[in-house]
Amino acid sequence: MSSAAEAPRPKLSAAVICADEERNLGACLESLAWCDEIVVVDSGSRDGSVEIARKHATRVLHHAWPGYVAQKNWALEQTTGDWVLCVDADERCSSALRAAIETALRAAGPEVGFEVRRHVFYLGRWIDHGGWYPDWKLRLVRRGRARWGGVDPHDKLIADGPVGRLDADLVHFTYADFAAHLRTLQRFSDVVAEVQLREGRQFSLWRAIIHPPAKFFECYVWKRGLLDGWPGFVIAATSSFYVFAKYVKLWERTEQHATSPRSEPQASGDVHQARGRQ
Repeated sequence: MSSAAEAPRPKLSAAVICADEERNLGACLESLAWCDEIVVVDSGSRDGSVEIARKHATRVLHHAWPGYVAQKNWALEQTTGDWVLCVDADERCSSALRAAIETALRAAGPEVGFEVRRHVFYLGRWIDHGGWYPDWKLRLVRRGRARWGGVDPHDKLIADGPVGRLDADLVHFTYADFAAHLRTLQRFSDVVAEVQLREGRQFSLWRAIIHPPAKFFECYVWKRGLLDGWPGFVIAATSSFYVFAKYVKLWERTEQHATSPRSEPQASGDVHQARGRQ
């Protein structure tokens, strides 16, 4: 047996955020039971998520929702391990991924983080194309050497040193059904449109016309989503619609902002007084 295999593994924490995830959370946390610490951060679940978390987690914390990036950073800060495995409530650590993590941490190489392959199960099958696989994500990091960044809702973990890759899958049960997929697209496109408006992004008719069909071609043809059968077509179509929805919502908000009446100071004061009496 090699000395690397005999070396003690550094302490590993798992960080999970959740909100109304009772359908997925139990299986997620069971797949992480081998970790030295499991920290679950709940943002106000109204289902049984908190009770489920208490059965499996080392600590269950409440933190009001500040956005995807901020919430994940807060959860990361609550961990105490040498390394942290960041997992969403609808994801599960496969046995192959556990073995790969154990080996990598015992090897004590120069890496401060490791990417894993995220493999999605959707509409009754594993999705192997269309840009959904292999979906490399940085999820295992040395604590204190990485932070969540990106723009809500598209967060990403960023390390401040060398990053390796683990030849193993993080399983992702992304949507229960097509309706859940549409609800997520609706929520995400709302968030993106609001962020773009705050950043001063301008609506472009030309981009709104060109980008949605280009996205469909990218997912279905260029990235071979057609090999995933009907689910591959659904993914390409909804990806195209998501791009279209972001443009429409940015246009709506831009128009509303431009045409909203600008009240005189006295009128504004009257409004505030009226609200105070409600």
